[in-house]
Amino acid sequence: MKTTTQGPEGVPAPPSRRTGTREGGARPGFAPDGPGPRVDGSLRRRRRLDKLTVALFLAPALALFVVLVVGPIVLAMYTSLFKWNGFGGLPEDFVGLDNFRRLLEDEVFIGDLRRGLILVVLSVVVQLPIALGLALLLNQPLRGRAFYRLVFFAPYVLSEVITAVLFTMVFSPSQGLVNQVMSVFGMEGQEWLANPSTVLYALFFVISWKYFGLHMILYLAGRQSIPKELTEAALTDGAGAWQVFRHVTLPLLGPTIRISIFLSIIGAIQLFDMVWVLTGGGPIHASETMAVTMFQYGFRRSEVGYASAISVAMFLISLVFALLYQRFVMRRDIEGAITTMRDKR
Repeated sequence: MKTTTQGPEGVPAPPSRRTGTREGGARPGFAPDGPGPRVDGSLRRRRRLDKLTVALFLAPALALFVVLVVGPIVLAMYTSLFKWNGFGGLPEDFVGLDNFRRLLEDEVFIGDLRRGLILVVLSVVVQLPIALGLALLLNQPLRGRAFYRLVFFAPYVLSEVITAVLFTMVFSPSQGLVNQVMSVFGMEGQEWLANPSTVLYALFFVISWKYFGLHMILYLAGRQSIPKELTEAALTDGAGAWQVFRHVTLPLLGPTIRISIFLSIIGAIQLFDMVWVLTGGGPIHASETMAVTMFQYGFRRSEVGYASAISVAMFLISLVFALLYQRFVMRRDIEGAITTMRDKR
């Protein structure tokens, strides 16, 4: 026979919260007599199974990362300590840091650093502002703006090799498009890719033509993510177009601009294939980059140890720049992204 605990004046007492909410049983996940939650064995097994599933899915990607990224980095660091031509098994002629001391005395490598810095400055000062201006222009309600976006973005779809071959013909001294246009206006043509004083700027023109579409799309996406209410409110308060751009659009485009600058600088440091096909680094190293110098020593001169030292230097320069840039320039963006992820959780 079922008994019921009587409360004051014969009213049945409510069930104990610790012993359960129903008769004769405890709440799921709670011990009948214990004070806290109880995690049963099935939940533990489920969590272990989830971790095992994640590990199985991550294993192929981690294996590829180790083999294709970590492995070559470690091998390059190892071979950079030897004088080695790349043949005959593992290197044996240990020279320590002599290859890195040679880097600091190599005029070609120091010139590579200087030329890379020039390309970085030109990209930040010329290429990115043009991309930003086009993005703001194509965000306006223009007729056929979808076609213009496609046209400006199309060069980025082309490979670097195709782009280099195309501009080899464009800058040709005899039949090139650039010299023919100059002759129409009565100007004398140039040997753009054979003149040490013009080849680097011709190379920058090709790089800008190839990559400004990518930055334009980034800026366009960032501009479209800005709420229209902000610009409309600024215009209502009497702000002009320049004031709206300076005080509303530009600050809100800050994260996109910082990402664009980061990609541009890293790309300039690692530039190789376009330079190799277009000029081969010449004339007399006038357009050579660190990657081209590394290729020259590693595959043309069979100085693999020294080429490995150049690759390690490139890696360290990129790594240090990336860490410092994220620490001091993109700090607010990264902290904001982490905070947003925590809020969603």
